[in-house]
Amino acid sequence: MNEQIFDVVIVGGGLSGLSTAHFLKKQAPGKNILILEKDSRVGGAIRSMNEQGFLAEWGPHGFLDNVAESRELLSDLAVTDSIQQAPLKQFVRYICLGGKLVQLPQTPPAIIKSNIIPFTSKLRVLADLIRKPKQEEQTVADWATHRFGKAVLPIVDIVFTGTYAGNIDTLSIDAAMPGLRRLEKEYGSVLKGAIKTQRQKKNTSGLPSMVSFKNGMEHLITMMSESANIRMNSPVESITKQADYWTIQTGQSEIKSKQLVLSTHINQALALLGGLAKPPRKSVNEAVVYNVVFGFDSEVKIPFGFGYLAPKSEKRFALGTLFSIHMFPGRAPEGMNIVEVLVGGARNPEFLSLGDDDLMRRALNDIGALIELKNPPVFKKIIKPKVGIPQLELGHLQFLEYRDKLQNQYRGLSINGFGWEGIGMNEMIKQAKETANNLISDSNTPKSPAQAKGIYF
Repeated sequence: MNEQIFDVVIVGGGLSGLSTAHFLKKQAPGKNILILEKDSRVGGAIRSMNEQGFLAEWGPHGFLDNVAESRELLSDLAVTDSIQQAPLKQFVRYICLGGKLVQLPQTPPAIIKSNIIPFTSKLRVLADLIRKPKQEEQTVADWATHRFGKAVLPIVDIVFTGTYAGNIDTLSIDAAMPGLRRLEKEYGSVLKGAIKTQRQKKNTSGLPSMVSFKNGMEHLITMMSESANIRMNSPVESITKQADYWTIQTGQSEIKSKQLVLSTHINQALALLGGLAKPPRKSVNEAVVYNVVFGFDSEVKIPFGFGYLAPKSEKRFALGTLFSIHMFPGRAPEGMNIVEVLVGGARNPEFLSLGDDDLMRRALNDIGALIELKNPPVFKKIIKPKVGIPQLELGHLQFLEYRDKLQNQYRGLSINGFGWEGIGMNEMIKQAKETANNLISDSNTPKSPAQAKGIYF
């Protein structure tokens, strides 16, 4: 069995692993870096579908352009000509309420001013100014009810449906939005903290834009992988630390490295880390979402905007629908339209066991009650990801403590990836830059306090 030695081995060729390699190579071009990917393709959850001129996504449909590390990555890759931007200021979103699509204001303050929340409930929202924070970890639903009242739960529900496809009765507000919790505890009120921090911000350029690419999100992965040293079909079986080197065992070879980065899905990382120390639990729960793609002729009446989400209280078949043709032009043949219907998630995992014909029929009936379709679809496709979205539920903070303890105990070990601290692309890229910085300095620099992220609809 061949033994090979590298400066850095990165396990996982998804966005986190590729971004870590990019930032590391940028700062230290002389380092010998190897990425090990278990599958025959890189990109992880990021994957695009292009069939018969219809372009859709297996995973994320884009990311906001309001994070410095992500903007740096785009600049480094020189992908300006291939970028598509959908400004939030120009593209509205909808919420399904009472069986109808209602245009949703883009920010929390605008929602409070709107008619979506009854006047008496608005007064309850203001109680946030005087209600003391609870120090213990809470579910999103319990936290939102304590701070703002039950009337806001449908709005809160769609925020976490749109990000985690999750259940607000089990997701942890402390793990999913640590910056918001820090703001609440520091100022005693979310509203007070938001007002004071907004005044301190120098950049008040307004609403960000959603970023994608003309050939789909997978274009970003293609650009990043071109200059990376990647070994495909190399699932890692075990990792051990011996003296100054890590030993990484794959089915084909034994590899040694001075520094090791685990950039996989959190559950894959936990399986490998179990050989070093027992994790709090064997795995975190996941939510799988199927994307039911429909192509229509020009007669379909698709409301202008990003799409809509339906809160749990509406008891609908679909979690929501993306109006892809409006967001990013060119995703359907000339004169055609495309929508992407999201089904399953933590709310209705049982729907994923339906037969394809039944699933498409129910998805079509569901959106047909909200959108004027007129004619049957000319294109149908179900995208079925095998890996789910990690759910940052109650107790998730124990996983972060476990990770931090291992990184402090084992020199040269870094852990980032899908599901440790959030699941968004911006979070993954930001963590990758931080990991690269730590690898260069050969230290585990304490993380900066979590910042409250903007909530946009």
